[in-house]
Amino acid sequence: MIVLRKKGSRSSQLCLALCAFGLALLGDVSRAVPMDDQDYYLQEISNRDHYYSFPYPGEEFFPFTEQPGEEGPIRAAETEEHPGFKPSRKELKPKKSNKKGKSILETPPDCPPLGLETLKITDFQLHASTAKRYGLGAHRGRLNIQAGVNENDFYDGAWCAGRNDPYQWIEVDARRLTKFTGVITQGRNSLWSSNWVTSYRVLVSNDSHAWTAVRNESGDVIFEGNSEKEIPVLNMLPVPLVARYIRINPRSWFEEGSICMRLEILGCPLPDPNNYYHRRNEMTTTDNLDFKHHNYKEMRQLMKTVNKMCPNITRIYNIGKSNQGLKLYAVEISDNPGEHEVGEPEFRYIAGAHGNEVLGRELILLLMQFMCQEYLAGNPRIVHLIEDTRIHLLPSVNPDGYDKAYKAGSELGGWSLGRWTQDGIDINNNFPDLNSLLWESEDQKMSKRKVPNHHIPIPDWYLSENATVAVETRAIIAWMEKIPFVLGGNLQGGELVVAYPYDMVRSMWKTQDYTPTPDDHVFRWLAYSYASTHRLMTDARRRACHTEDFQKEDGTVNGASWHTVAGSINDFSYLHTNCFELSIYVGCDKYPHESELPEEWENNRESLIVFMEQVHRGIKGIVKDVHGKGIPNAVISVEGVNHDIRTGADGDYWRLLNPGEYVVGVKAEGYTAATKTCEVGYDMGATQCDFTISKTNLARIKEIMKKFGKQPISLSIRRLRQRARQWRQQR
Repeated sequence: MIVLRKKGSRSSQLCLALCAFGLALLGDVSRAVPMDDQDYYLQEISNRDHYYSFPYPGEEFFPFTEQPGEEGPIRAAETEEHPGFKPSRKELKPKKSNKKGKSILETPPDCPPLGLETLKITDFQLHASTAKRYGLGAHRGRLNIQAGVNENDFYDGAWCAGRNDPYQWIEVDARRLTKFTGVITQGRNSLWSSNWVTSYRVLVSNDSHAWTAVRNESGDVIFEGNSEKEIPVLNMLPVPLVARYIRINPRSWFEEGSICMRLEILGCPLPDPNNYYHRRNEMTTTDNLDFKHHNYKEMRQLMKTVNKMCPNITRIYNIGKSNQGLKLYAVEISDNPGEHEVGEPEFRYIAGAHGNEVLGRELILLLMQFMCQEYLAGNPRIVHLIEDTRIHLLPSVNPDGYDKAYKAGSELGGWSLGRWTQDGIDINNNFPDLNSLLWESEDQKMSKRKVPNHHIPIPDWYLSENATVAVETRAIIAWMEKIPFVLGGNLQGGELVVAYPYDMVRSMWKTQDYTPTPDDHVFRWLAYSYASTHRLMTDARRRACHTEDFQKEDGTVNGASWHTVAGSINDFSYLHTNCFELSIYVGCDKYPHESELPEEWENNRESLIVFMEQVHRGIKGIVKDVHGKGIPNAVISVEGVNHDIRTGADGDYWRLLNPGEYVVGVKAEGYTAATKTCEVGYDMGATQCDFTISKTNLARIKEIMKKFGKQPISLSIRRLRQRARQWRQQR
């Protein structure tokens, strides 16, 4: 019995020792958070898998590398910020490695973002000590993430700690050894509160248990944080550190707020010779294109290069100038550039109405390169598209705004720097509000002023010099009126969805309400044609960029049901011209890092081409007189659709329609009206639906009289002359 008791006591002591050792380990992880704290949002990380790494052949490997700068201790808050993430070489220069092998820190210092903003870093890779509530959890701590209007429990604008003390942290698991070089931080995006972190420490780990702070000769480096909530602040590490995990530990915060932050981590994933981990959704491209951000001069040079490579199918022209005098350059791609061919539809892509939404600009520049190369290579799909379509590509509508964003650099411009024109105007919503004119006319049926359902004239007040209209907007309107566009897309950023009109709600008492056009089914198909061929838009597994989940509509949305906007380019294009225009939001990150461009191109390439091909869906034709001459400005109507279009200068027209059978009518001043049935099939290619109409008797009489220099005299005037003659004879 005595022996048994001894064994039992030793077993108890061993259990107690093991428990104490486990608690010691957890104590380091929880950063002195009391064990009896039952905070529901405390995230335990002790059960994560360990990452086993292996040294390179012939070189010793350490879990992380830390080297002080050669100039003595460098406080991170004192390092110079550079728009392109390129700190001075002196700040980041590592000590020389041994002769046997190269140091992994000798690679260039400008490592790209890991991808918190672009969502490459998943929610499962973000952890925090505590959170105020789910909507302020670690998964919301992404650079530039936007809060919902109501800032509800699900979609708020930052990670916010559950308590304000120096033991809080937010952590990123890179899932592979990574050379960390810098941290970018923001405060909480909110209309109602002000919260940001003013200083913080950075710690790294290989196993999420043992953590080492970034240090210099004076001790732990305290990095200077934000002084307001929206402007991003970049801090480069004194020297790059290699680890799997990185943790941000706030040390001070805005005294009238609380611990809240959004962030991005700069780092270069290291190669793994054992293939232990492959980056999820890693994408490469085989297209030999210029994947970089182009400033204004470089954009112009790239256009010249494309034109030089394909002089027979391209033409460079400008539609006007910006507020600062920069020309708004466009590239035309057609087998007969420079002129409209009868029967050939015109298509346009524009980008950069918001100057800081840079991805659309680069996608258009990539598209023009791709189409030139594929045409020269004899790609039948591209050759057919170019020979049957006149394509216009305008990559930068707001070059002044882009210049501001470009100077700040990727990730450092915040959410809105460069969005507006030089004179502070949002081009995307700067067009005449024709919706109100149409709806007021429809609601007041007895009104003397009748407004047509198409080609609504621009109001006089808008055309006055005192109207608040950007010069860029006026240039676009003149361009839209000059060329008979059939279909267009304006590329924007900050979301991943295709929005179709109307963009303005009909009821003045609502801010969100589904407001369809008479061509709603056509617009929905056009939107889906882009979204369904995009690599991510219709992926049900992807998380929302900010607050809206567009998966219920397969990556598409009616603009007015999202948020109402008066004077949008989409509504104006539909009501003032023949062109059906949609807004295509091509990515969560408005200004992605240069390294992301190849993947973004792969995400959007097929969609860009498929959407252009939709210009050949529906009916097309020529309206002629009995002598075979085209009749301009003839009205084309479709039975059951309260929206008409008009023929061009040569009498040709294009009417986008979904598959089906339609009764199509035509009428023109001085001509007899005509109708016919036209059937639209499912195969690509518009159905030919021509009209030949004759002049009315009255028009024919007027034409004859005008030809012989005589004008018809009304009966009432003739009677007056007879009475005057009789009166003179009686005298």
